[in-house]
Parts: sequence; structure tokens; C-alpha cells
Amino acid sequence: MFALRSVMDKLAISLSLVCALHCLVVPVLVVWMPVLATSLLESELFHLSLVFLVVPFSVIALFLGCEKHKNYAVVILGLAGLLLLLLALMVGHDWLGPFYEKWLTMIGAVLIACSHWKNFKLCQHNDHCDCA
Repeated sequence: MFALRSVMDKLAISLSLVCALHCLVVPVLVVWMPVLATSLLESELFHLSLVFLVVPFSVIALFLGCEKHKNYAVVILGLAGLLLLLLALMVGHDWLGPFYEKWLTMIGAVLIACSHWKNFKLCQHNDHCDCA
């Protein structure tokens, strides 16, 4: 079970960071290379695909970790990040505009990555101590 939790946390952290990097790098690249403005990286399909991967992996990893370390704040932080990510995807562009949609996405991705990092560290600590 430890291996699955560890892999899920690492994968969820990686996916959250890919999302954050995407939001930071794409605008810069678009300025440098206008061709990227119409590429896969800027399409809604890319965003939907990332969210489709991030949400289930994050939920599974966080709940598996919480089952181990019983720190519910980690799950709440991760779920808050996921909620912001989903909110940005569903209504961000129409209600907030592209600038604030990206900020909402960035904040959500950072919250998700932080929750998985904390989840990973707590699980590692519990696996190496006799307290569990």
C-alpha cells in the first residue's frame, strides 16, 4: 500500500507542477513564438486533459495518505486546490477573464502541489517511525 500511496503522491505532485508550469511558460512562449498561440498547449483540450488526470490522481493519493497519517488538513488543502482548478476551468474565462483565470488556476495548482508534498512527507514519516 505504501508503494501505491508514494507513486500516487509523486504523480499528483508532478501533474500539478506541469499545470503550474504550463500557466507560467505558455504566455512567455506565445510572445516569443506566435505559432504556439494556436497549438495544443493553448487549447481547451489540453486543459481538460490535465484536469482529467489531476483530479482522480490527487483525490486517490490524498485519501490514501490521510488514511495513513490522519491529517485531514492536507486533504482539505488539496480539495481546495482542486476546487479552484475546476472553478477556473468551468467559469474562469467567462466570468473572470483570461488573466484571472490563469491566476485562479495557478493558485489551485500550487495548493494541490503543496498538499501532495505535505502528504508525501507525512506518509514517509509514518512509515519510518513506530508511532503508527
